Amino acid sequence: MNEYRKTAIVTGAAKGIGSTIAYEMGVAGYDVIVNYHNDKTEADKLCKRISELGVRAIPIYADISKVNDIHMLVDRSIQAFEHIDVLINNAGISSEVYFIDATEAMFDSMISVDWKGLFFCSQFVAKHMIEKKINGVIINISSNQVNGCWPRATIYGPAKAAVEKFTKNAAMELSLSGIRMVAVAPGYTDVGWEPDDIRMKAAEKLPLKRFASTKEIAKGVVYLASEDANYIVGSTLTIDGGATLPVVAANDFVKD
Repeated sequence: MNEYRKTAIVTGAAKGIGSTIAYEMGVAGYDVIVNYHNDKTEADKLCKRISELGVRAIPIYADISKVNDIHMLVDRSIQAFEHIDVLINNAGISSEVYFIDATEAMFDSMISVDWKGLFFCSQFVAKHMIEKKINGVIINISSNQVNGCWPRATIYGPAKAAVEKFTKNAAMELSLSGIRMVAVAPGYTDVGWEPDDIRMKAAEKLPLKRFASTKEIAKGVVYLASEDANYIVGSTLTIDGGATLPVVAANDFVKD
């Protein structure tokens, strides 16, 4: 009798946090669909690394901003592995622009991936889970920018706020079918920025004086996908090292 091994789709998995999430899901024993858009070479390399863990991994191209591509991604995933047990909506873009300089094209581009794409990935996978009676898990990658205000994030921040509100509403509906939906909100994460990148200067202002590693974010995702988190529904796990805790006006009262 063949062992039932769970399958996970990770969108936007060719690089950054998504790449580490995909790898750590493989470490946890999942077969993995590595969704990519522009980085086929990196997706192929990642699948090879995951396969060396003794599980299966395949790369599948899809532009998450396009509903037809999402259909293709889900259909090909089911053809390859027969079932989808976990969806990790990681794909996202975070172009920085001041509110008064934002254009319709910038707005549409970010919303189409970060919000619309996530919405329809979740819908198509949820339909499959319901049809196959799979008690699956859908994990949405949000951001700590929902709880804090950063400059040049007046599209990105509200898009992630929509993701967290969606997580709550959809979780309430999907829980009736035994499907859990939750979210993870990373903060500053070291995705390979150069040491002289101006963003690196923010580390010294954080409570822990450092950025998260991609593995620390990925481990939170793996936990939420596991049976250990079976009673967590509609919640967001913030992994930001306390970045949104300080209040600027009161910082001088914090002892060194």
